[in-house]
Amino acid sequence: MAYAKVVREVIDVLAVSNRVSGVANGAVCTFVGQVRDHARGREVAYLEYNAYIPMAEKQMRQLAEEAEARWGCEIAIEHRVGRLELGEASVFIAVGSPHRAASFEACRWCIDTLKETVPIWKREVCPDGAYWIEGDDALKVDGE
Repeated sequence: MAYAKVVREVIDVLAVSNRVSGVANGAVCTFVGQVRDHARGREVAYLEYNAYIPMAEKQMRQLAEEAEARWGCEIAIEHRVGRLELGEASVFIAVGSPHRAASFEACRWCIDTLKETVPIWKREVCPDGAYWIEGDDALKVDGE
């Protein structure tokens, strides 16, 4: 059964992986999105994620259910909100399936679809100011 949750605490990747690690699954593919120290030619100090949590969870659950139906797999997703330091996980996706090909394909589709459709907003805080990220564009926040 699809699992999707927005959390404020550090993501427990083992606990999320265990949700799809049943004995029927011969493959578990995972994706970790983590805070890096640079983006678009700028140094990044930390990130802040915000979301309309009820809608974000609903949309994440819907995409997980779609992936489960399409690839015959199990999906678990957590996305973190709040302030995240360098190296911390912002999103974790685990896909369990009987065979590896389905796990790889479903995992990639989940992260790509999540980034395109789920209402979670990223703010990069850099030495020269703060930027809201819209796709590949960085929009400077006035006064920061």
